[in-house]
Amino acid sequence: MELLIREATSEDAPLIAELTRASWANKVAPSSSGHREEPDHVIEDLQHGGAFILLRDEVPAGSVRWLPLDTERDVWEIRRMGISPAFRGERLSQHLMEALVHRAQAADVRELRLAVRTDQAQLVDLYAAFGFEIAPELEYTRANPDEPLPIVMRRVMRY
Repeated sequence: MELLIREATSEDAPLIAELTRASWANKVAPSSSGHREEPDHVIEDLQHGGAFILLRDEVPAGSVRWLPLDTERDVWEIRRMGISPAFRGERLSQHLMEALVHRAQAADVRELRLAVRTDQAQLVDLYAAFGFEIAPELEYTRANPDEPLPIVMRRVMRY
């Protein structure tokens, strides 16, 4: 099995939107905006942050995005990490997370944050394995007002 993680460009926006929708299908509640991901939204994220695409044997298998917070540019919010159904169970998301952590370290990011949907609380353990801790004092900046508030986690990279 050959794995490659590459940084995404704006030309990858349709692919990332499709990977997100495929990753969310039958996995995340239908009310999640990930089911309606469009290339224009991905391009906007790429212009302000970045993304990685994971390829397994040259086939796109997953992606993850990050955005700096508007008020704290050295704090990145991790968004839309997902693995396509055909590749689940291979622990591929850990490779995306490792790549993102290394990218954040190289950019001298102070903190990484992410949100876990309450109906996906089993993911808290996955992120805890990467040094993330639940941070109830933080509010998720992109919370859906029609959904329960997500569990916000943080990983402090430097003080």
